[in-house]
Amino acid sequence: MTKRFADAFAGLSAVGAKELRGRMRGRRAFVILTVYLVLLAAFAWMMELILEQRFGRGLAGSATYASASIGRGVFTALMMLETLLVAALAPAFTAGAISLEREKQTLDMLVTTPISSASIVVAKLFSALTYVFILIFASIPLTALVFVFGGVAPDDVVRAYLVLLATAIGLGAVGLFFSALMRRTQAATIATYFGVLFVTLGAYFMFFFWDEMSKSGNGRGIGPIHGRPPEALVWLNPYFAQADIMCAVEDGFGEWCSRVAFVAERQVFGGAAPLPTEAPVGGPAIDPAFPDFAPDVEVVQPFGVVRDSFWPKSVVAWLALAVVLVVASVQLVSPTRRWRLGRRGRARPSRGVAA
Repeated sequence: MTKRFADAFAGLSAVGAKELRGRMRGRRAFVILTVYLVLLAAFAWMMELILEQRFGRGLAGSATYASASIGRGVFTALMMLETLLVAALAPAFTAGAISLEREKQTLDMLVTTPISSASIVVAKLFSALTYVFILIFASIPLTALVFVFGGVAPDDVVRAYLVLLATAIGLGAVGLFFSALMRRTQAATIATYFGVLFVTLGAYFMFFFWDEMSKSGNGRGIGPIHGRPPEALVWLNPYFAQADIMCAVEDGFGEWCSRVAFVAERQVFGGAAPLPTEAPVGGPAIDPAFPDFAPDVEVVQPFGVVRDSFWPKSVVAWLALAVVLVVASVQLVSPTRRWRLGRRGRARPSRGVAA
C-alpha cells in the first residue's frame, strides 16, 4: 500500500513539475499576474469612490455605518468579479490539457510510462489550475483591505474563497473531461464552455421555468410540473453560492438574501430571519380556538443571520462533480487501462490486452 502511494505521488510530481515549468517559464505568467492585480485594485478603488459618492449625496448619518456599508459593497463587488474570472479562466486552462497531448502525438508516449493514468489526469488537472489558484490567492491581500472599512468579518472572506476554490476545481474538471473526450482542442474548448453554460445558467433557467409553470393553473401547475422546483438545480451556480455569503454580510437584510431565498429551501421573509413563533414549554398543546389561554407559552425569536444553508451544498456539489469527471477522464485517457472488475473484484485489462 505504501509503495503504491509512493509511486502515485512520484507520478503526480513528475507530470505536475513538467506542466508547471512549461506554464510558469518566462515573463508572460508574471506579467499577466501583475496586470490582473493592478486591474483588480483599480476596480476596487473605483467601487469605493462610487459608494463614497452615493453615501455623500445621501442624508447625514453615522460615519461608522457608512464605512461598514462601503466595506461590504467593495467586498461584494470583488467576490462577484473574481467568481466571473474563475468561471472564465478555469475551463480555458484545462480544456486543452489532454487534447494538446494528442495533437502533439505525445499522449501515447506518456501512457507507456510507469505513471498511472490516474496520476496523469490528476496532475494535469491541478497543474493547469495552479495558475488559477495563484490568481485567487494573490487577491487575498487586496480583499483584506475591506477590513479597514469594516462590515466584513474574516470568516466571511474564508467562506467566499472556499467557494472560489471549489468552483475552480469543478469547472477545471469539466474542461479536463471534454479534453479527454475529444481529439481537438478547439472542439474541446467549445464543448467545455457549452457544458459550463448548461450547468450554471441553463440549470437556473430550468429552475425559473419550473417555478413559473408551477404557479399556473391556480397554483396546481401544468402537467407533471407542480410544487417547488428542487434546490439542487442551482447548486452548481457559483453566483448564488456567493450570494448566500453576501446575505450573511448584509446581516440578513438586503437584496442578496432575497435572491438566495428564491432558490434556497429556507424560511426567509424579505431577506430577514423567520417570523416569531409560539411554542409550548412543558405544557399542553395550544388550542387554536382559544390561543389566549395557552399556558406556559414562550415566544421564540430566532435572532442572528440565516446563513450557511446554500453555499456548503454548492461546494460539495462541485467537488463531487469533479471526482466523477476525473474518474471518467481516467477511463478516456488510456483505453488499455480501463477499470473492469473481475470475478474476484480485481481490476483486469479490457479485451485484446494481455493480462
